[in-house]
Amino acid sequence: MRIGILSRSPELYSTRRLVEAAEARGHEVRVLDTLHCTIHLGASGPELHLMGEKVEAFDAVIPRIGASITFYGLAVVRQFEAMGCYCLNGSVGITRSRDKLRAHQLLAKAGIGLPVTAFAHHPDAVDDVIRAVGGPPLIVKLLEGTQGVGVVLCETKKAAESVIQAFRGLKAYLLVQEYIQEAGGSDLRCLVVGDKVVAAMERRGAEGEFRSNLHRGGSASAAKITPKERKTAVQAVKALNLRAAGVDILRSNRGPLVLEVNSSPGLEGVEKATGKDVAGLMVQHIEKHARPKG
Repeated sequence: MRIGILSRSPELYSTRRLVEAAEARGHEVRVLDTLHCTIHLGASGPELHLMGEKVEAFDAVIPRIGASITFYGLAVVRQFEAMGCYCLNGSVGITRSRDKLRAHQLLAKAGIGLPVTAFAHHPDAVDDVIRAVGGPPLIVKLLEGTQGVGVVLCETKKAAESVIQAFRGLKAYLLVQEYIQEAGGSDLRCLVVGDKVVAAMERRGAEGEFRSNLHRGGSASAAKITPKERKTAVQAVKALNLRAAGVDILRSNRGPLVLEVNSSPGLEGVEKATGKDVAGLMVQHIEKHARPKG
């Protein structure tokens, strides 16, 4: 099978592991720099070129689209879809996961547990959204933030008002979310492939840090999750129309609460913490669902 991996760099851990896993199973693999792909449209049908050369159709494509190139990356994924390639995650699912507000709306519609979340446009609504999440302490989160950037813990109403006004003054959109005190600065990252959680780790924030992201100095260890946590993670991925994703879950007094669904989850932390071959399981999923073209 011919498998393409959309990635800015073949040296990234996740990209390397996917290449290794696919080659170990006998597949032909090529890493494509997303930003070097050129989209060609015409009556003869969709084509994709890389560095001036036409890219022949792949049997499957694994998108590793960074948040900073979401717009162009999605265009390239849609082009592959138009060319009949099986995409491990399709353009619709990636789009839904990248829009935090849309993702929360879909998760709420599906009845999946979430921290109480509020969103508003007008400055006069500040008091309303603060009340909606139960007052301080609360979380203010930029819609386009990644890896914990743009996430602020506000311990007083005055601090919350100041942060919200500052972000809105920059024309940035944000969510206001209840703070789950009992989570204690830790969360679960569940890796879902297909309809199964294939690996799970607990991430704990560094000393004095409420964010558990590994990029912010957090630590990770293998986690044993409950049947309800497992079901929540799988349902969250399904609600966003994804096939492989990382689901961040908080353990609360009222059960598992989904923080975020990541359509391009890093593999290094979870593979090293759990010893699971997540990359290999992604390739196995492709083998079951993609149809070789020739």
